[in-house]
Amino acid sequence: MPSGARIPSLKELEAMSPDELDELLGLKPHSDMPAAARRSLKQVGVLASFEGGMPSASLGHQSPELVKAALDGNKGQLVSRWGHILLRRALASRLDAPSGMNPADFAAARTALLVRMGEGTIARALVQDIDAGNFSPALTQAAMDTYAATADVTGICPIVSVQGGLRKDADWRVLRAICTAFQGDSAGGMAQLDRLAGENAWPKIDMLLAQKYAGAAGKARRAVKIEWDGVGELTPWRYALTVAVGLEPPAELIAKAPARYSYSAALAPMVPLVSRAAAAERACAAGILSSSAMVDLYSQIYEQSDINGDYADAADALRNAYVGASPQDRMAALTTLWDGGKTAESRYSRLVLTAYAAARMPVDAAFAKQAPDLIAAMLAAGLDENALRWAPQADTGSLAWGQLALAQPARSTPVDGGALSSFYGNDPSDGYRKSRFLLAGLAGLGRIDQAAAQDFAAKLEIDLGRQTKWTKLIQAAADANNQSLVALLAGLGMQGDGWDKMTSLHLYHIVSALNRVGLSAEARMIAAEAVARG
Repeated sequence: MPSGARIPSLKELEAMSPDELDELLGLKPHSDMPAAARRSLKQVGVLASFEGGMPSASLGHQSPELVKAALDGNKGQLVSRWGHILLRRALASRLDAPSGMNPADFAAARTALLVRMGEGTIARALVQDIDAGNFSPALTQAAMDTYAATADVTGICPIVSVQGGLRKDADWRVLRAICTAFQGDSAGGMAQLDRLAGENAWPKIDMLLAQKYAGAAGKARRAVKIEWDGVGELTPWRYALTVAVGLEPPAELIAKAPARYSYSAALAPMVPLVSRAAAAERACAAGILSSSAMVDLYSQIYEQSDINGDYADAADALRNAYVGASPQDRMAALTTLWDGGKTAESRYSRLVLTAYAAARMPVDAAFAKQAPDLIAAMLAAGLDENALRWAPQADTGSLAWGQLALAQPARSTPVDGGALSSFYGNDPSDGYRKSRFLLAGLAGLGRIDQAAAQDFAAKLEIDLGRQTKWTKLIQAAADANNQSLVALLAGLGMQGDGWDKMTSLHLYHIVSALNRVGLSAEARMIAAEAVARG
């Protein structure tokens, strides 16, 4: 014991868990890893540059204040699915911390943003790339948020074991008690939870959920009845413990909860398939789930004969979109799926779901009316080569033409004023938003005649040359050919809950900067998505 420390009473000693006794006697390990297996903090992440990650040294010489501001200032909700995918890749990359920034705190900021984005699984992998003995207070908190987001309650236990009593807040004490139960001392863990319940450390519903969860460990099982009367909201640990014990929160709480709970549900294997499908429609549109993941989910629904209703019907329609007897039958199934989306978000999610079925459709003038949706579906999954097969059927100035003009890998001739005017004349969007985004995307990719761009910008009353602090920063990052910083700043500029929150100026600079640093595929997909969803 440290010199001068108070000696606990016999009663207090009897109530202590083995973990607490080890800490009292100075027997707690400073690391959960043997010396030979400890990992360096030189580069932290799960995606190396040769695996598609960002260059490892790209942020090493950047201002730590700028990098931290780009991470902390992002609320995690991006208007663009492709922007979300790009930012996730940057955050998951194996990166050096900026010079002068604690590597653990750099990992904490990245982890926290991934959690805000709904990317709990990637955030957990990032946390697990660092030895518990190297955690900073910020990383410990980010790890707690990560394990709550993934409903992996005992995942925090190695960190709790190493850090012991460094934290005294209620969340930490409850989790420490749960970990005690799962580390072999079920009776001691339940006794700690009983004491915490008596102290009202957590609200009653949360303590009951914690007791029910901890009761699964060892022989200290007890009957715990969960009642939701009077519970007005979900919290991260409340939701995590609920699904972890095999329950679901009341539908009315889910309905009014922030999107991050749907994102968690979409990735949680213990959540029933129908509930996962409802959550997946939001997660897919956001960029969390791929087209293949969505097809896998609906395939599971199709195989379950006891599932009925809208999602079972959607699974049937998806099968018909692939194996319908004729192209007309497959097209009818695709249209049924798209029109079944009850919101713009849900409809776009179903475009992503049907991307590969859309790619199998023959190019036929009979489907010209559906061409914009077919193209949008394919581009949502990055199938640009398949989408470009429809170029002969895309009339100049149509929505199909606008998406393809942005999505094609290269263009031999610039877009002229006549094509822009035709698109403008066919544009039904509010405030000609699609036309604005088309101009911004083409200008960012360098695919538009300069005179035509100036005339069209004047018609739309927008100034792509206007400068702000953010535009100067992303331009400077592009000038330095820094992919990671451009990706972080692009994510910062794409925040919002819908494309009505995106400005032409921001889109232009994002597309331009990405294109200049070698991320042209992402630039093209973001620009095409903007026109499709604007």
